[in-house]
Amino acid sequence: MKPINDGLVAKPGLAVMEVAAADDETAFAIQELLATRWAIAPADHTTHEPGEPGVRLRCHLDMQQQPEA
Repeated sequence: MKPINDGLVAKPGLAVMEVAAADDETAFAIQELLATRWAIAPADHTTHEPGEPGVRLRCHLDMQQQPEA
């Protein structure tokens, strides 16, 4: 995955979450759980690094905003 851009965590309440999971279904389930609590910019795909187990998913959270209903 690419390095995290400083602007994505430039102020309190902003976070970048990277989920490592066994499969896509699990990674997206975690993302859905995060979205019930905070506003997120969701990821639409996971990545798999050759030679590493499972998949990774990165999404961006804004803990200062409520999730969209």
